[in-house]
Amino acid sequence: MSSSKRVRAILSFIQAADAGSFAAAARVLGISSAAVSKNVASLEQSLGVRLMNRTTRTLSLTDEGAAFLEQARIALAALDTAVEAVASRQQAPSGRIRIASSVAFGREQIMPILPGLLARYPELSVEVDFDDRMIDFVQEGYDIAVRGGVITDSALISRPICRLNMVLVATPAYLSQRGIPRTPQDLVRHKLIARKFLGGRLSPWNFHTADGGSTSIDPCAAVLTLSEPESLVRAALAGIGIAQVGVHHAWAHLVSGDLNVLLPGIHNPGSYELVMQYPHRALIAPRVRVTLDYLLNAFAEDKRLHIPLSDLNTFSV
Repeated sequence: MSSSKRVRAILSFIQAADAGSFAAAARVLGISSAAVSKNVASLEQSLGVRLMNRTTRTLSLTDEGAAFLEQARIALAALDTAVEAVASRQQAPSGRIRIASSVAFGREQIMPILPGLLARYPELSVEVDFDDRMIDFVQEGYDIAVRGGVITDSALISRPICRLNMVLVATPAYLSQRGIPRTPQDLVRHKLIARKFLGGRLSPWNFHTADGGSTSIDPCAAVLTLSEPESLVRAALAGIGIAQVGVHHAWAHLVSGDLNVLLPGIHNPGSYELVMQYPHRALIAPRVRVTLDYLLNAFAEDKRLHIPLSDLNTFSV
């Protein structure tokens, strides 16, 4: 099969898979239903596998067809990006960028820098979804996602933003009334504010031990459990109790003296990190590349995201 015929066959296959029938695919492609069927059959013969099961009413992908469809979409996206890359040499990057971010990070870190991005690249338009759930890049059409936590290996490209160090905090008034914990065991006598992840699991509090090991406390007896990170800071500021929060969320309140750091050097700040992720593609669209570079540079200059742990000692009690 020649390259031109292979491309036509792959386009017919993708469109038939999306439309659910050869007839519907034919209407989109502007060719006959018989031509679509022939193209798909030729592709199957060339590959030596069946990609679709046909009935008189429906089409369904085989396992091989589903795997091929995923790779075919990547290849087609690479072709589109190649065209866009050549066109971008003649004009500024343009088009829509879809970004997914957690609510707290999107509001505090992304929103303030979007005006600068749009001023530099006026042909861009940006859509940001504030959502703490995991997204599906392919199905939902996102270009970039900002994700925090313990990042596992995946088919996505990850660009690091910062470490997400955690810290234990409480107000001076609360500590004056309830006392200052000096060991992790002291925490059982305190009012704790817990973080619940979307799956229902509580975020544990981890500590270093004198022998070089580690121990943890599951704050299941917390007086208040919240799912949104910034809400934990607000609850601590209200004097409700002790909370484990991200350093970047607490920093301004530590500097102002409204919050104090507890158990420095004993509390384990964790191994969480914050990254920007995007699908693995042969070529990155210019609109995505300039957005990635702009955001990463802005995050690198945000001092709240890069506070050395040693600086927290200044605010400990």
